[in-house]
Amino acid sequence: MQIGLKILLIVVPLLGIASFWVIHSSSGASAFLSALPPGVDHILLPPVTFDDLPPDVKIETRISLTVTRSLPSINAALKTLIDGGRKPAALVVDLFGTDGFEAAAEFNIPPYIFFPSTAMTLSLFLHLPNLDETVSSEYWEVAEKLQIPGCIPIHGRDLLDPVQDRKNDAYKWVLHNAKRYRLARGIILNSFKELEPGPIEYLQGKESKNNGNPSVYPIGPLVQTGSPKPDSDGPSMKWLDEQPSGSVLFISFGSGGSLSQEQITELALGLELSEQRFLWVLRRPSGSDSNRDYFSIKDAGDPLAYLPEGFVERTKGRGLVLPLWAPQAKILAHGSVSAFLTHCGWNSILESVANGVPMIAWPLYAEQRMNAVLLHEDVKVALRPRAGENGLVGRVEIANVVKGLMEGEEGKRIRSRIRDLKNAACNALSEKGQSTNVLAQLAAKWNPASI
Repeated sequence: MQIGLKILLIVVPLLGIASFWVIHSSSGASAFLSALPPGVDHILLPPVTFDDLPPDVKIETRISLTVTRSLPSINAALKTLIDGGRKPAALVVDLFGTDGFEAAAEFNIPPYIFFPSTAMTLSLFLHLPNLDETVSSEYWEVAEKLQIPGCIPIHGRDLLDPVQDRKNDAYKWVLHNAKRYRLARGIILNSFKELEPGPIEYLQGKESKNNGNPSVYPIGPLVQTGSPKPDSDGPSMKWLDEQPSGSVLFISFGSGGSLSQEQITELALGLELSEQRFLWVLRRPSGSDSNRDYFSIKDAGDPLAYLPEGFVERTKGRGLVLPLWAPQAKILAHGSVSAFLTHCGWNSILESVANGVPMIAWPLYAEQRMNAVLLHEDVKVALRPRAGENGLVGRVEIANVVKGLMEGEEGKRIRSRIRDLKNAACNALSEKGQSTNVLAQLAAKWNPASI
């Protein structure tokens, strides 16, 4: 199906990340921008500064302020487009970018939100103003589970990180954006109904509309299908080619997630104890901040130096440990990969679902605990190891969970369920699939002559 829209990305980089793009123009976001297909253009706005903020300010605050402080540049970019006869049919902002609605209003452009996370998290965002008024304590202090519309009940402690401290500016910015969601003409969601039937049915139903919420357009799963450059694969694909079919556990905590030194040791010894084949992407220890490296431009030191002494030698032949990065999308699509130990970032989850790979849910930060609840308790396509009283997941627990998913009866049930979801994901993105049709309907709203 031909959609026929032209897309312009207005990129507002965070200070620090912008310099990374300039210095390392062949990697990261620069590589992404240079690889944009025909019909997708971009404008790179100047970065804003945060000299007035403390160094430990939360990322939700930084992102929200980036948009707010970039409004003059956004307005100027839109004015230039309009003066040149190219008025946008819609302005689509990220989940923390609702202050960009001011620019949309200035030029009478319909505002939309692209929500890159789960329908469950979106339902929480839309419900958050009500929670803020009705719950007086911290959400993690509430004894009973919270009921988010359309979702399974969830403990307050499993809600996303920035709502765990209501006194922090990060919470105030999340709430600020959440209250403005109703100003959007629509919300574009990277999910699909078979994966999240409950929340999506609510978000598209009469009750949500009666609550004043905008229309929701599920167009997922949008996933990366390969590495930006074939020569960037490293040794991982060659090693996987040498392994038996369906025998390897892939372990990755995303581009910024990392574990403490103690947890790295337990994970390594648990993998050794499990006697399963594994491919592990390892970053250096995190200390207390598990997403410390999310916006880091370097990773000092050799991560492999933090493994237990003799671990690499003892697991040689059945395990491969790679520092920092591996081509995740290609790895998950490889026939040797049987399971995925993941930090539960939504992009990683969708890639796993699209390839029919069952998961071990190991959340670290952001909304990942909510995602783990979704995977383990609702969708039932993942096992979730339990931490001990010291906060660590022990080696025996790790070995048992890994063997249970790779060899056990529960693992077989999960594998059958994820195969069904893989087929559903494929159908959703087919030419006449539900997500394709939703995207076409949205395109028709913006440009009736495009379909």
